[in-house]
Amino acid sequence: MKRKINIRLIGIALLAMLVTLFGVSSIYYHLFQKQVRRDLHIFAKILVDSNLFQKDKVEELVFDSSDIRITWIDNNGDVLYDNWASKETMENHLERPEVKKAFETGKGTSIRVSDTFQINTYYYALQMKDNTVIRVAMNIKSMLSIIFTFLPFIFLIVGMIVVLCIFIADYLTKRILRPINILTENLEVPTESTMDKEVYKELIPFMETIRVQHENILAAAKMRQDFTANVSHELKTPLTAIAGYAELIETGMADEAKGMKFAGEIRKNSDRLLTLINDIIRLSELDSIEDFTKTEMMDLYALAEDCSENLRVNAKRRGISFTLRGSKCMIRGNVDMMHKLIENLCENAIRYNNESGYVILTVTSENGKNCLIVEDNGIGISKEHQERVFERFYRVDKSRSKETGGTGLGLAIVKHIVAIHGASISLESEVGKGTKVTVVF
Repeated sequence: MKRKINIRLIGIALLAMLVTLFGVSSIYYHLFQKQVRRDLHIFAKILVDSNLFQKDKVEELVFDSSDIRITWIDNNGDVLYDNWASKETMENHLERPEVKKAFETGKGTSIRVSDTFQINTYYYALQMKDNTVIRVAMNIKSMLSIIFTFLPFIFLIVGMIVVLCIFIADYLTKRILRPINILTENLEVPTESTMDKEVYKELIPFMETIRVQHENILAAAKMRQDFTANVSHELKTPLTAIAGYAELIETGMADEAKGMKFAGEIRKNSDRLLTLINDIIRLSELDSIEDFTKTEMMDLYALAEDCSENLRVNAKRRGISFTLRGSKCMIRGNVDMMHKLIENLCENAIRYNNESGYVILTVTSENGKNCLIVEDNGIGISKEHQERVFERFYRVDKSRSKETGGTGLGLAIVKHIVAIHGASISLESEVGKGTKVTVVF
């Protein structure tokens, strides 16, 4: 990454430098051309006004100049005088663009390029009162030729700038990557304590996101580790009991009465094991769900009524009254998941209740939102446990959970179902007075 940033910064600097070089050269060369034309015009004007060019005094004309060429042309195009060449060897100039223009309008200009030497020759012709033309010319190197002349110096400057760019790019790269490197070394530390807000304020949101994602990854890894450990422990307990009772029966150490009792314990622990496995499978399915499309409009009250039959039997067996209240409430959701949500909440309320207690399941509409409320007058949950009861395998009273067959996954499953349906869940509880769980769709 650092190498790529350096190369791109150097490339941008070189491109900017070359564009600037050619841009500035073009501008100055254009200004130089204008200046040359202006100088030739002034020089030609001075020659015309000098009255030196008279046909009876041609032989007396002498101009020693290697920079400016002076040519005197008759109105028929014949050369009367030229300070760079003999007039006898020179061809007729009547068709030369600048001369022709001068005879027509009084003045003319043109530029001719030599392909061999890359030299531009600037001509300026001015008509005199006697209908002859004075033409002055100057040879100027082309822009490309000038650049080639200064090429060694250009390469030297480019080299110096490249070296400077390398150092600047390296410095800027380190400055850009420094906060990321610091974040890498201090992922667990809050961003504000490791960064200068004034210098890195644009990177703070990005870095905070990385830090939060890192924390989430660590939390997820720890959750998986804890889940694996809890699953192993929860599976081991009933399996150990089953193996122990089976061994006693197998070795003949139990008489018929005890054998029946041990068989009952085996069945009880098998049921607990099966319930636990089913809950783990369901939780895994909820964790991996991606496309939640199997939804339909349903009457939440009718669904609760359907679940109530089995719940009443379970409640009656424990000496607890179960009541369903409410009216028709239409929601969109998954029927199987809604069944599981209602059953888990109500079974939890029955399991952690007192004898002669009650459980009330209410389906209602409040402030335009459909609600499912499960209320009981059971043992309640203390405040320090209320935030954790939706965690996997978390139990407030482990001994009671084992007695009643709780797996510690019921409320975790509820939380997942609520999240999948875009609903919200809240819990109100007081030790010794009971618990109220509200799901708002």
